[in-house]
Amino acid sequence: MESLELPWLDVPESRPIADRIAASVAREIAEGDIDPGDLLTEVDVAARHGASRTPSREAMLQLERWGLVRLVPKKGALVTNPTARERRELLSVRSMLESHAVARIVGDDALRESLLGRLEPILAAQADAVGRPTDFVLHDYSFHLQIAAHDDNHVVDEILRTLAPRLVRLTRLAVTAASADLAALHREHVELTDAIRRQDVATFRELIDHHLTSGHEHYEVMP
Repeated sequence: MESLELPWLDVPESRPIADRIAASVAREIAEGDIDPGDLLTEVDVAARHGASRTPSREAMLQLERWGLVRLVPKKGALVTNPTARERRELLSVRSMLESHAVARIVGDDALRESLLGRLEPILAAQADAVGRPTDFVLHDYSFHLQIAAHDDNHVVDEILRTLAPRLVRLTRLAVTAASADLAALHREHVELTDAIRRQDVATFRELIDHHLTSGHEHYEVMP
């Protein structure tokens, strides 16, 4: 699978302990092992990872920068619960970045074929994972990342790295919801890929807006 730009993947032991703690806790939050509303304390996080309170505190600051926690003075870090506004704004940014990337490849056959070459194996993996929501989550995230990141824009890459934990959390909520239709999500990804193949930017924009809206409207978030 192509690089997913997720902070908890490929974290070498040579990385500072604070980075490794932040990556580990971010994964637990994004994957639902730590619930929204849970309070993380420096002492508990440090103890779980065999570290002192200083790297634990630094890790919490990183988690806040990723938008996964809210620091509470003298108490710890409160795991955030996605709000309707946050979901709307994150999906709007994703739609904008993907549409811009697709518009950029119009007339450039090499760029188009390169992107299609990245998407086809992801689509195949998605089809195989329709009955396995946990696996489908990463394939879903990877599909959208490959499109947005194909703009080869360093600022866009930075934005995607910063938003990655929250986008994965939203993707998991959408894919694992009781009413989620993974086969339908896969079909919509195929349609998006066909629009890219035809270099039909207008249709892609319509499809991506519908796909993101319909795919994320069936699970509850805070007002």
